Amino acid sequence: MLRIDDRITIEDWELTEQFTRASGPGGQNVNKVSTAVELRFEAARSPNLPEPVKTRLRRLAGRRWTTDGAVVIRAESHRSQARNREDARNRLADLIRMATVKPKRRIPTRPTKGSERRRLAAKAQRGTVKSLRGKVTGEE
Repeated sequence: MLRIDDRITIEDWELTEQFTRASGPGGQNVNKVSTAVELRFEAARSPNLPEPVKTRLRRLAGRRWTTDGAVVIRAESHRSQARNREDARNRLADLIRMATVKPKRRIPTRPTKGSERRRLAAKAQRGTVKSLRGKVTGEE
C-alpha cells in the first residue's frame, strides 16, 4: 500500500511493476541483472483518486500518461532493484501529491493611476522622438 496523504492511499493491486535491464554504464552488472523498474499505475481507473486529482495528474504527468489512462514511471538510476523500486514509488507518490494541491485562482489586478500616467507620458515622448525623425525640409 502506498500512502499519499490522510485521504488517499494506493493499493498494491493498482500498481504493476516490470523489471528490465538498465541502460548506460555499469559493466557486467548492467548486462546480466534486471535492475531497472517500470512502475505502471492505472490512474484513470483508480477508485481511490478523486476526479479533479485525476485531471490534474494527467496534466502533470505529461508524456508519462499513456492513452489508456496509466502513469508509467521508469527508474534506473540505482544499481539495486530494491532502491529503483523504492525510487519509482516515491516519484509516483510525489506526482500524486502535487496533483492533490488545488491551484489558486489568479485575481487580476488593475494598474495604478500613477503607472498609467507614466506609461502614457513615456508613450507620448516616444511618439515625439519618432515624429522628429522625418525628412528635413527647408533651405539648403
